[in-house]
Amino acid sequence: MIMKGFIKILSVIVIAYFIPGVFIANPWAALWTALILGAVNIIVKPILVLLTLPISFITLGLFLFVVNALMIMLTASIVQGFEVDGFIPALFFSLFLSLLSSFLNKIIADKAI
Repeated sequence: MIMKGFIKILSVIVIAYFIPGVFIANPWAALWTALILGAVNIIVKPILVLLTLPISFITLGLFLFVVNALMIMLTASIVQGFEVDGFIPALFFSLFLSLLSSFLNKIIADKAI
């Protein structure tokens, strides 16, 4: 579990470096971003997914990318030192964050166990 937390923090730092429009001020901001994003995904995201279920069904689940981008934007409004310049950078950040985190979890965390 601790390894997955480090992977998420590392993913946030790496992706923020490569995506224009996303800025992380320091490693502490990355830590808080990972923690708050996890909390937002546990508390707020299920409610939004439930409310947007008809739209998600019509779009064959593609609207969930919009929900993920909104979670990134909400996290950016909460965490000082984490900035997202708009919806499109938040969309790319959420997409690459899930891809990189999954990839690193598969490589690192599975071998650690």
